[in-house]
Amino acid sequence: DWDFWIDFKDRRMWPTVAPIVAMCFAAAVQSFLWTKFRLPIGATVAVLPLLVGEWINRYDNFWGWTFFPINLVFPSALIPMGFWLDVVLMLSGSWLVTALVGSMGWGLLFYPINWPVLAQYHQAAEIDGVLLTLADLIGFNYVRTGTPEYIRMVERGTLRTFGKDVVPVAAFFSA
Repeated sequence: DWDFWIDFKDRRMWPTVAPIVAMCFAAAVQSFLWTKFRLPIGATVAVLPLLVGEWINRYDNFWGWTFFPINLVFPSALIPMGFWLDVVLMLSGSWLVTALVGSMGWGLLFYPINWPVLAQYHQAAEIDGVLLTLADLIGFNYVRTGTPEYIRMVERGTLRTFGKDVVPVAAFFSA
């Protein structure tokens, strides 16, 4: 759920939870293809159908059924992290180096790679005297019935999604 909504792609939970969950699929396929066939393409092979499935899900379910705008629910970019993991395995040939360096790079690359798409939603907006980001404003305007407001944790006036020092800490925790 942390990868669905633009207003949930915040600076704390999204760069921590989403890469860890996506890494499980990539590592499993990479392990199989490297052990059985010595092919260092497992992570990329895993994230490509994962992203295709996510786009089909987002378009059919969110746009096709409920008419949520696609820019509210776009999936994260995972292909560069898959390349990174495969390149580390190919150059090192070691599971240990791939587990340490590859996974560290996976977690650290997640936020900067997704930043060009996400940055436009981190612009400041003052609505009724409350300083919000455009992502939070979109989240307020497109109400999701199954999501109580206390889960969203919108901090008024602090612009929590602008990054500051929490993003590197979350990225290192993810790595």
